[in-house]
Formats: sequence, structure tokens, C-alpha cells
Amino acid sequence: MIDILIVEDNEELANLLCDFLRAEDYTVSVALTGEEALSLYEKYGARLIVLDIMLHGKDGFSVCKKIREESNTPIIIVSARTSKDDKLNGLIIGADDYIEKPYDIDILLAKIRGIFKRRYFIDEITDGSLTLNKESRTVCKNGVVVDMTSKEFDLLLLLMENKGKTLGKEYIFNQVWGSESFSEQQTLTVHIKWLRQKIEDNPGKPQRIQTVWGVGYKFV
Repeated sequence: MIDILIVEDNEELANLLCDFLRAEDYTVSVALTGEEALSLYEKYGARLIVLDIMLHGKDGFSVCKKIREESNTPIIIVSARTSKDDKLNGLIIGADDYIEKPYDIDILLAKIRGIFKRRYFIDEITDGSLTLNKESRTVCKNGVVVDMTSKEFDLLLLLMENKGKTLGKEYIFNQVWGSESFSEQQTLTVHIKWLRQKIEDNPGKPQRIQTVWGVGYKFV
């Protein structure tokens, strides 16, 4: 998974921002169109998206809405469209922030650092009886350590970080096994079954990891 996906049709501006972010030790990819952004996101994922609105083909609002259907990935909109209606629309459909162009690069970098610190530098995720520790890569249920494989842990982490969001099977598979994996998506179904056996009170009637038929799974 890359750290930051820049979606910007001004190639010069995109490359400049890319240079600043790489100097901060982020891994960065650039998409010049909405369609390219969705393709890159589906294939590699991203921990944060910096998204322009005025793009060729699908505009930024459409990209934001589509990504929000699948995940809680932080999205910062940066746009020359500065009307109140545009800002409200961006925030309503799921953007975490809306910054006007031209922007101060130091302000944008500070916002990005803040999102990464709040979202990704927290070692533990606790939800009811479950506690997942990212640093030790352990999971406890009711204070008892649950034995998990590396892939089971990665799968549960992805689901818990996107609590309440339906994640598509292909998206989950690409994030956990990688788009170049030789494994088949049936592997995902098997791992979901194993996870349910380990964290659900009644695996036959799962309450934590729910199936969304025809789409994928969500953690609730």
C-alpha cells in the first residue's frame, strides 16, 4: 500500500507536491485523471488521498464518492473551486478536509502529518471485547491472546480500520494478498471463516464480520 495518492491534472503541480512529500519520506503515486486514480487505488490502496476536483473524465467529487463507498481512507480535497456549495458538497460526500488553491505547502504538509499521526501512529485499536495491537501484531479477546496467522491479522486490521464500511472482495484481496498474488479470491473466503471462528461468540451467526452479499464484508 502506498502512503499518499495525489490526484491532480496539472502534471507540474502534481510532481512538485510529489517531491515535497517524498522528501518527508512518504511513498507517493500520482494520477492525472479520475479514472486513473480509481484504478491505482483499487490496485494498490493508499493511506491518504490528496484530491483535485476539476479533472478530465470523472471529477474529484465522483472519485471521492466512489472511494467512500469502499473505505474510510482519509481524503483531502485541494481545489480552485472555492464556493461554499463546493466545500459543503466535498465534506458531505466524505472528504476529511477541503483546502483552497493556491495553498501554502507547509499548511498542507501539517494537515497530512496530523492525519497520519491520528490515524496510523496509534498502536492499539479496541472495539468491545477485541483489542488489536499493531506494534506487537497481537489480538486479544476478553484479555486473552488469540492465535492468528500474519494474513489473518492483516485482514482483521483492514476491516477494523474501516469499521462500518463495506469493503469489496477484490479490494480486500489486493490489500492483504497483493494484486500480483498467485492466490485466488477463494483464499479470502477461507480466511474470513477462520477469523470468525476466532473472534465471533457464535461463528455460525457472525455479528462482527458481516457478509454483504454480492459485494464483500464489513466489520461492525
